[in-house]
Amino acid sequence: MEPWIRASDADREQVVDTMHTQVGAGRLTLDEFSERSAAAYRARTVGDLAALTHDLPSPATRAPTRAHPAVMPLLLVLAALLASGVLILLVGLAGTGCSISSMM
Repeated sequence: MEPWIRASDADREQVVDTMHTQVGAGRLTLDEFSERSAAAYRARTVGDLAALTHDLPSPATRAPTRAHPAVMPLLLVLAALLASGVLILLVGLAGTGCSISSMM
């Protein structure tokens, strides 16, 4: 986008969100975030906004976060236990002649 294009409110919010993320990553102090956020809301062009984040990594260059390797097997075990519990409940109800609709 050309730097002289007028910035939209969405453009400003995106820059502030990016800077907020960088505070959490330790790249900006709270004082820097406050100063830059105020400048973002005053910005008139996308070039003004770009100047506020020129020294920060762009959101597109961040490595994707992945769940801990042990999480997926744990989720599979929990899903299997839940499914078997539901199956046992249904088989147990069928054996007694009860139905789910009669329990409600």
